[in-house]
Formats: sequence, structure tokens, C-alpha cells
Amino acid sequence: MRYKWLLVTGVSLLFALGLAASVSAALSEHYLLISVVLIGAAMIPFYIRLERRPANTRELVLIASLAALAAASRVPFASLPSVQPTSFVIIVSAIVFGSEAGFLIGATAALVSNMFFGQGPWTPWQMFGWGMMGFTAGLLQRTFVMQRKWGRVVFGIVWGFIFGWIMNLTYVLGYLSEISWTTILATYAASFYFDLAHALCNAVFLLLFGAAWIRILRRYQVKYGLGDYK
Repeated sequence: MRYKWLLVTGVSLLFALGLAASVSAALSEHYLLISVVLIGAAMIPFYIRLERRPANTRELVLIASLAALAAASRVPFASLPSVQPTSFVIIVSAIVFGSEAGFLIGATAALVSNMFFGQGPWTPWQMFGWGMMGFTAGLLQRTFVMQRKWGRVVFGIVWGFIFGWIMNLTYVLGYLSEISWTTILATYAASFYFDLAHALCNAVFLLLFGAAWIRILRRYQVKYGLGDYK
């Protein structure tokens, strides 16, 4: 079931990006709006799944609390671009509580934290990026890689770059007057420092605090009788 949802979301994302690119030439003043709408549509399956699940107050409260923590942890680091523990909170939460919880925590953290940083056409992209970071961490929660400290660190580094690459699309589609491979490559090259900072920040937090946070969250999981939110 979990791989089915990953496939649906992946196909939806590819559809969104492909359609946004194909209409950009004809509707140059509207393709940012179209891309935002379509990236939002790519997240719909997760929220449909949430609505159709039997209500469990403890699970919902825990997810809301972790999402609020992830959002709040972004605020004190506002003066340091790409340096924040939000991704760390999302990853360790997903490792303990599963893929769907990871997606919901990541997407909600982006939406809530932007009430402080400012909402805009980039918000759905941040929701998708952090949501998929949590989703993939949850998918891999029982693998050999995620059971090892080095594996979690590598995962954090990789997703630090992937998140930045996703967000670069917002800039390419919304702020470049002429989109070409040259301008796209220039955009991604210019973002390398910020992506690297995010990746290294994830690595440091996961290396120093990952194991301890996972133990704490698992105690809550056992104490309140919560399973994986899949």
C-alpha cells in the first residue's frame, strides 16, 4: 500500500512538472500559477487518505505537536539561510511513526512556519518537498540504512540537496523571464551553497541528536500504544 501511494504521488509530480513546462511558452504569464495548482494536486492523495482513516485522537495530536515543533524550530534560525532543524524533526518523526505521518508533519510544518516567514507561491512546493522528505524517511524506516547512524546522515545530506532542487523550480518558473537550459543550470549552480548548508545541517543534527530523539519518540509510541501511521 505504501508503495502505491509513492507511485501515485511521483506520477502526479511528473505530470505537474511536465504540464507546467509544456504550457509555459503559450501562457508565460500563468505558468507559475498552473505549476502551483498542479503541485498542490499532487498532495491530494495524502489528505484523502487522512480523511478516510478512522479517527485516532492520540495520533492526530501527536502529528500536530510534531508538526508545530518542526515549524517552530525554523523560526530561531531565520537569519541563517537554509540552516534549521526542521528537516531533522521531520526525518526522525517519520522513522518512528511511518511514511504518512512523515508526510503530514513535513507538509504541515511548511504551511505553519510560513505564517511567520510569509506565504506565497513557494509554499505548496515547500509543503511537497518537506512532505516527501518525511514520506521517504518513513518508507525506509525499517531498512538497514535507516537503522544505522551513518545511513540517517547520508539520507539527510541527500534530501538537503533534493529539497533545494525542488525549491529551485519555484524560482525558475516564477522569476525567470526566459527559461532555457542555461538559465536553469545557472539557477541550480547559484543555489549550491544554500543546498550544501541545508545538507550539512541535516547531517550534524542527525549525527549528534538522531539516536536520542528516536529513542524518546519510541517511548511515546509505546506509552500511548501508537503504531506506525501508514
